[in-house]
Amino acid sequence: MSKLYYTAPEQKIFDEVQVRAIELWYEIDTDDNKYGYASGKSRIVRSLKNVQDNFMCIVSMFDHNNQMRLANKLGGDARDAIRERIIDGGGGTEAFIF
Repeated sequence: MSKLYYTAPEQKIFDEVQVRAIELWYEIDTDDNKYGYASGKSRIVRSLKNVQDNFMCIVSMFDHNNQMRLANKLGGDARDAIRERIIDGGGGTEAFIF
């Protein structure tokens, strides 16, 4: 591991992932927010700054199915940045979403 996982991406990539993640939490919120779980996650994502591994923390907040939904909302540069960090962090490529 080269520490890329813990390195903040370019601001425009972070902003894109943050905005799309918040959009997705709002979609989830309308489907299943009986206990405020999704709206709470949205507030957390909104509060994060582009430092260290916050970028990957946003991605890891979603389960596999919702990571696929997030990936479909992102452009190529953001998906590449996530993929590179997953690989650097030791993640396998057999079931790649990003």
